[in-house]
Amino acid sequence: MYRILSNILNLPAHQVKNVLRLLDEGATIPFIARYRKEATGNLDEVAIEAIQKAYKQQQDFIKRKAYVLSVIKEQGKLTNELKLAIEKCDDPIALEDIYLPYKSKRKTKAEAARLLGLEPLADLIFLQKEANLKDKATAFLSKDVKTVKDAFEGARHLIAEKINEDLKARNTLRKIYKESAVIQSIVKKKAKDQADTYKDYFDYSSKLTETPGHRILAIYRAENEGFLKVQLNIDDELAIKFLKGHFLKAYNDCSFQMGLAVTDAYERLLGPSISNEFKKLAKEKADKEAIEVFAENARQLLLEAPIGQKRIMGVDPGFRTGCKVVCVDKQGNYKAYKTIFPHLGQAQLEEARKIIQELITKYEIETIAIGNGTAGRETESFIKGFVDCSIEVFLISEAGASIYSASAVAREEFPDLDLTIRGAISIARRLQDPLAELVKIDPKSIGVGQYQHDVNQEELKTSLENTVVSAVNNVGVNLNTSSHHLLKFVSGIGPKLAENIIDYRTSNGAFKSRSELKKVKGLGEKAFEQCAGFLRIPNAKNVLDNTAVHPERYALVEQMAKRQKLNITELIANEPARNQIPLSEFINEQTGTHTLKDILNELARPGLDPRGKAQVFNFAPIQSMNELKEGMTVPGIVNNITKFGAFVDIGIKENGLIHISQVADKFVDDLSKVLKVNQKVHAKIIGLDFERKRIQLSLKES
Repeated sequence: MYRILSNILNLPAHQVKNVLRLLDEGATIPFIARYRKEATGNLDEVAIEAIQKAYKQQQDFIKRKAYVLSVIKEQGKLTNELKLAIEKCDDPIALEDIYLPYKSKRKTKAEAARLLGLEPLADLIFLQKEANLKDKATAFLSKDVKTVKDAFEGARHLIAEKINEDLKARNTLRKIYKESAVIQSIVKKKAKDQADTYKDYFDYSSKLTETPGHRILAIYRAENEGFLKVQLNIDDELAIKFLKGHFLKAYNDCSFQMGLAVTDAYERLLGPSISNEFKKLAKEKADKEAIEVFAENARQLLLEAPIGQKRIMGVDPGFRTGCKVVCVDKQGNYKAYKTIFPHLGQAQLEEARKIIQELITKYEIETIAIGNGTAGRETESFIKGFVDCSIEVFLISEAGASIYSASAVAREEFPDLDLTIRGAISIARRLQDPLAELVKIDPKSIGVGQYQHDVNQEELKTSLENTVVSAVNNVGVNLNTSSHHLLKFVSGIGPKLAENIIDYRTSNGAFKSRSELKKVKGLGEKAFEQCAGFLRIPNAKNVLDNTAVHPERYALVEQMAKRQKLNITELIANEPARNQIPLSEFINEQTGTHTLKDILNELARPGLDPRGKAQVFNFAPIQSMNELKEGMTVPGIVNNITKFGAFVDIGIKENGLIHISQVADKFVDDLSKVLKVNQKVHAKIIGLDFERKRIQLSLKES
């Protein structure tokens, strides 16, 4: 198996073999990528996940082949030649082609003709050797087959079925579709007035291989919503010509009937079948691209820099319904709540100022987080207008906050609080630690995707779950402050062990060392191996407990320190001493250069959060699109990246779009190589469509 995967993935066989072995032993992808680099040849999580996925696909393919063999065997039609062809088959589409003649069929025209006894006539026509076909056909007349014309028609239905199941015919048509298929969409007349969103596709035509994935998904969505008629087109005359060239072998009455059967097979069976196959393949490819973009955007959002443990005021803004204001302590615990109405007149404004100031003083607020939804900018201006300048004010994305506030997780955390209060708490906590808060929300709801409801939902779910796990383990988790919602994503833990860790912590107080984890109910040696390196204990007696150094390497670090005549704490503080460690002295079968370099990197920055620290960002002093003019340069934050461009929050309701052609003077084929979610940019406005609420931006001249 590993040799097959090695060829598919273009990876050395020994690397694939070792990854499969580690996965089979119960190791997680983050653990393998971080702590088994020597075994994998330093493969990253993406490569390891690809091996895991390809292995599952091969396992499913093997099961499918076994099923096909069993079905054909039950029919008594499994020859040695057919068995060998199935066993040697290495392509799922080719396997289905082999299986097609043996599939149970619903009541088709061919099956009806077969029941009428017309199969011998069809075989006779197919051979194309009979000169006096009409006389032969009369032998097949009956009360149900009244005329020679009826006999010929039934026979052609059987021939059409045979042509549809012919491997060469199907592959010939696939080649034509692959080289020249055009996707075409036309608006349905009755839907034209309701389909303005899809105006670009009212009369659209593009070569399938050159159509971007986002356009495929948009077209299919519009088709599913009943707005567009969509079809794949090829040169029908060319396709029929190729098929006739393959099946017509003479020039007689039989050949004439064969010609009619070929046309019928193409128009009724073969053409629609291969067209649907290519539509499905195009969808799968578009899904894959969209899911990859979505997952990468989600990863960047999850890894957004936190402000850290500060006392924060969270504000969920609003006009008529007021602003919901909460205060949380350094650990994110809820302390107080008020509603203010700063946008409903001077009297209410003064009262709002008074309440805000009192809350700041009473709860020693250090930072303020304001949701960026309705009234967000207005509330930001109101608060910045009077609070002490030493208190930083942040605009925080509200995406998914309403989903969280109504979720079972929120009800569990705050059973006695209103939804709006929970939303304000979530906004405050997002500034403290975005990752810890966002893991409580379905990744599809955090506002960084396109067409997330149109792609394969199982594939999307798996990809996003892997993304969350990767992000959590990349950052590491504070064992003594993290919720079970965050802990469950740590390598080797899961929901049940996360609950057990919380129960132990509640009963016994804070963990003093990583080794204490072994006292948690149900957390055995394997789970400890998988999770320990990703859990942090700040201020632990052993400083290594607050690093990504795995406990299995503690003895090695002690040897390094002893080699330099220092203890571990002194080694961490002594960069020259670390740089002088001869790594070759510590290489053995289990530990190589990759692991040793990782250890030294951790010793250089123990406890350092790889995400950095959140920085305040100021938008331009504009409140609406009407204040914009072409040629203006505005600051903004990239909040979504697609294959065709990046969407930018410029501080108003409408996002701007930087098309991929406007990102740089040079050609850019992948936006994720140039821009990241949450990246701060200054962009020039190059187009304004007030009717469609569209803002075109460029980074070329800004």
